[in-house]
Amino acid sequence: MPSLLVLNGPNLNLLGTRQPEIYGASTLPEIEAMCRDRAAERGYETECRQSNHEGTLVDAIHDARTRHAGIVLNAGAYTHSSIALRDAISSVGLPVIELHLSNIHAREEFRHRSLIAPVALGQICGFGPQGYLLAIDALAAHLSAEES
Repeated sequence: MPSLLVLNGPNLNLLGTRQPEIYGASTLPEIEAMCRDRAAERGYETECRQSNHEGTLVDAIHDARTRHAGIVLNAGAYTHSSIALRDAISSVGLPVIELHLSNIHAREEFRHRSLIAPVALGQICGFGPQGYLLAIDALAAHLSAEES
């Protein structure tokens, strides 16, 4: 069965307790379980990973090249600063959906710029945990269309 990588960046391990007025009350394990269920419905296995370290995230993207059909990426604050993540995405040739729980375009000005968006298949933001499910649906539809 093909596999998807759901990759979460810095501070997302604190979901459920970190600024719930912005990020909601769902914990990362709850979101990961939702992702696994949705991906299974679409015919995919799912690996979920989280790291607060940029290099670990880059390594996960590189590793995905031979293990996964695509990536759902919530790079957190690295979205706005990491050329390394952008370059990793460009290097592996996998479709990537950029995902954010909050609407980054309705927040502080520095969050409006994404270094990931130009190399991603698309961006989903502002739908809370539901955004992960939307991202999996979009990625599965894209991969299905590629096979046709």
